Amino acid sequence: MTGRRRPLTGGPGSVRGRGLRFLRERWPVVGRLAAWSVLETGQTFLMGYALARGLDKGFLAGRTGVGLAWLGVGALAVVAGAYGTGRVYGAVAALVEPLRDRLVRHVVERGVREADGGALSGLTQQVEIARDTFAGLVMVSRSFLFTAAGALVGLFSLDPLLLLVVAPPLAAGVALFAATLRPLARRQEAFLVADEEIAAHLGAVCPGLRDITAGGAETAVAAEVGDRIDAELRAARSLAHWGVMRVMSLAVGGQLPIVLLLATAPWLLHRGVTPGALVGALAYVTQSLLPALQNLVHGLGTSGSRLAVVLRRLAPETGADNAGDATYPDHADPSRSSTAVREAPVRHAVPDRASPCPAPPPHIPAIALSSLTFAYGPVSDPVIKDLTLTVPQGTHLAVVGPSGIGKSTLAGLVAGMLEPRQGSVRLCGYSVPGPTSSAHRVLIPQEAYVFSGSVEENLGQLRPDPVPEAELLAAADAVGLAPLLREWGGPAARIDPEKLSAGERQLIALTRAYLSCAPVVLLDEATCHLDAVAEERAERAFADRPGTTLVVVAHRISSARRADRVLVMDGLHAVYGDHDTLTRRSPLYRDLVGTWSTTVRTAPSQPPLALGDPDGVDPVARPGLTGDGRHVVAHGPVGQMEASGDLRDGGSLGGEG
Repeated sequence: MTGRRRPLTGGPGSVRGRGLRFLRERWPVVGRLAAWSVLETGQTFLMGYALARGLDKGFLAGRTGVGLAWLGVGALAVVAGAYGTGRVYGAVAALVEPLRDRLVRHVVERGVREADGGALSGLTQQVEIARDTFAGLVMVSRSFLFTAAGALVGLFSLDPLLLLVVAPPLAAGVALFAATLRPLARRQEAFLVADEEIAAHLGAVCPGLRDITAGGAETAVAAEVGDRIDAELRAARSLAHWGVMRVMSLAVGGQLPIVLLLATAPWLLHRGVTPGALVGALAYVTQSLLPALQNLVHGLGTSGSRLAVVLRRLAPETGADNAGDATYPDHADPSRSSTAVREAPVRHAVPDRASPCPAPPPHIPAIALSSLTFAYGPVSDPVIKDLTLTVPQGTHLAVVGPSGIGKSTLAGLVAGMLEPRQGSVRLCGYSVPGPTSSAHRVLIPQEAYVFSGSVEENLGQLRPDPVPEAELLAAADAVGLAPLLREWGGPAARIDPEKLSAGERQLIALTRAYLSCAPVVLLDEATCHLDAVAEERAERAFADRPGTTLVVVAHRISSARRADRVLVMDGLHAVYGDHDTLTRRSPLYRDLVGTWSTTVRTAPSQPPLALGDPDGVDPVARPGLTGDGRHVVAHGPVGQMEASGDLRDGGSLGGEG
């Protein structure tokens, strides 16, 4: 919990100070409660006293009638005590309900005045917790006070020596509990706060698990959750350590008197204490004092701090009960602040697209691979071996090669999603993987990720602050999303990922990457569901984006023709250069270009359709997305078809590295 804490005790604005003021304002109700408690206490006094006199004057003296009469007096005391208990509950209700009404007024006024999103929770749950806990505290405190008074008066009436044996350990136990009450309350509050922070954090994490997985933030989020769990564990251990003192106070104040009465019984009988008085003293301790002390320790020790926390949140102001004089900021309530952030994000203008990752000096390459080697298992053959490559800043690089040759693997290594077996990867001068290098790149895979929400929320996912609408619309126009954006109804329109085509999802992901602050953009076949014209527009948008290094894992040879440099991957070998150079030097590249050239006149490139189509067909939604004039494109017999013009060797899409 952040913010300044209200003291539990002391001062007119503390919980105890306001509680005492509340009781003083209702002294007639407090007086009536005390009067009925005295009647109830008569039961405590007469039970032990009648039992002692019934034994001494009646049964032990051979006068059964007298003994039964005294027992009858005890029975009448039980009836009178039951009547007093019933009236006590009525007095407690008269004391508690005004507190509930005052808290409800505070919650409603604050909710209306401040548009508090947590007002409903405070009204329906926290107010009821405060009312029930306050009633319980009144009952246990009153019960112990009057029960102890009745029992001690009874012990003195039977024999002052009994009071001498019972009173000191009882006083020591109560004093020990009182000394540990404040530390226990603080640790109980710390435990409650730690538990609430876990609940609030998980409330934000669980709905965003897909986002976390898509962003590769599993480790960071797990570490944050682990920190909160560790904090709760430390608070629980501290509370348990101080809980030992609570058990000790019960042992000293409630159970030690029983041991002392039995141990000193011969001495007491020798000093004139009657057997009936000794039995009555045991009844006072076991039937009255010990249960009352247990209720006090457990009730006040556990519920007291809980009530203090709830009251501090429901009525955060100090001094007089003026709901308008709030002195604690909203962020002092973690549950409220997190809700406010999630449900009503503050929108403000962002003047430019200043990146949190300053551009590295020009002489530092955007990507530097040194003797890079990677295999998918300890005994597997390397997919990439001894690859050394330097990509200057601002370069447009296309990576081509047959399916399964390692193109996606290379993108994963550069992005830090995979760790090499040997060699190193540096991104803008920073070691990969690492948090700093991760902030300098954005990776868009073939299957684009879109979450339920508004278009602007999806497009601004990689920005730390809300994106101004003008910038968002400009990015959508540059990448080619603008027509769809108008069709959907603008940036604020809600979208359902299940109802979007694969091409529409790719356009959203591409615009999201364009709006990010990362200077290195990795497109791992991120345009495979777009037609050639839409693909070219998106790639040129990134190539013209200031300060951007673009790496495209290409599935069309046209992507390679547009690039400044091309990396041709052929098993354990790779060739790097521009289009003309590679046409002369690389037989594989000539074959890929030749395959594309012989088919380009008959049909545009058709990348594989989504693997999630169970029927083997995909309807084509609109121009700009892969299609053949709103006809149906059939898959091959294994669930996909390699279209002419793709840079593939007929291998399975799933086997791509």
